[in-house]
Amino acid sequence: MIKDLIKKEARRQKKVINLIPSENYVSKNVLAALGSPLTNKYAEGKSHQRYYFGNEVVDELEDEVKRLVLKVFKISSEEWGVNVQPYSGSIANMAAYLASVNVGDKILAMSLEHGGHLTHGHHVSWTGKLFKFEHYGVGHDGWLDYDGIAKIAKEFKPALIVCGATAYPRQLDFKKFKEISDSVGALLMADISHIAGLVVGGVHPSPFPYADIVTTTTQKTLRGPRGAIIISAKRPRPYANGGSGKTKNEKEILSDAIDKAVFPGLQGGPQVHTIAAMGVALEEAIKPSFKKYAKQIVNNAKKLSEELGRLGFKIVSGGTDNHLLLVDVTPLGLTGGEAGSKLEKAGIIVNKNMIPFDTRKPWDPSGIRLGTPAVTTQGMKEKDMVKIAEEISTILKQ
Repeated sequence: MIKDLIKKEARRQKKVINLIPSENYVSKNVLAALGSPLTNKYAEGKSHQRYYFGNEVVDELEDEVKRLVLKVFKISSEEWGVNVQPYSGSIANMAAYLASVNVGDKILAMSLEHGGHLTHGHHVSWTGKLFKFEHYGVGHDGWLDYDGIAKIAKEFKPALIVCGATAYPRQLDFKKFKEISDSVGALLMADISHIAGLVVGGVHPSPFPYADIVTTTTQKTLRGPRGAIIISAKRPRPYANGGSGKTKNEKEILSDAIDKAVFPGLQGGPQVHTIAAMGVALEEAIKPSFKKYAKQIVNNAKKLSEELGRLGFKIVSGGTDNHLLLVDVTPLGLTGGEAGSKLEKAGIIVNKNMIPFDTRKPWDPSGIRLGTPAVTTQGMKEKDMVKIAEEISTILKQ
């Protein structure tokens, strides 16, 4: 029965147009690593510091994947520590918070309603329950207002500032975020889960050397398995403003604190087969063809946005600089849920999404979110985006 359902899902994936920005299609080699005998091995602990024996090959594997992370992001092991064990981006973000500040400390991040993530301190997430979050957002033009963010930071005095989003169609200015964090004595964390592949491909600015901590998932634009990576500075952890006043070991290296937060703080043995699959994806990302792929993702997203705009759709922020775009479907008399359902019946897969200043609830918002990583993996180009936009228009205007 399970085998049949897997085959059924494989058929579904092949016959739909997948425009969900957080999904992609991995290579056969990534799939082979995920289904390898590495799934049989327990490897609690850091590389070469395991609680189980028989990990000589796993240690070599994890070391190589860490080396690949440094290589693709063009950073050095002298300055940056790498952890490839987090099961997910949510765990990676929680580990980053627990390692850098105290429970109850102040953190400034982007609001979910304006494009942030649940783990950026939303009240339904444990991140929002364990830390005191304040949120920034976009202006009515859909763009981040860095002067406004600086003003909030000055008044709030956070210990940590998080930059990164799941539904923001413009480039992030990491240098400006660094200037803001420095001005209030805060650490800076960049969550690049959505744009990691674009950074590696050279079509989005890099968070290095500006951020103190960088987290990312690997299954989106990086085109890897469902896992996560944390990259953090190899320097003493400063105790920043906005703290609770509790004792913090300021001499502890930040990257060491991250490692302890992941294991034993939040999880047990790592998923070695997933780490191997990450390594395969990173090997693929080093190739020149990946740069072409990343550039095509952005070109496709821009073209899709332009065509939908030409067809009368309301595009949040007026367009896109990255892999995704947000569309307000309320002028069509639809909710995001209704629009997504109509498109799904026609074989086009998107996700419903809140838009800035949305008056509706997250489970039935005013917009839909579209992205081009998966269709670009399938070889689609700008001409295909024109056809997809016309099809979307026909379906939603019926």
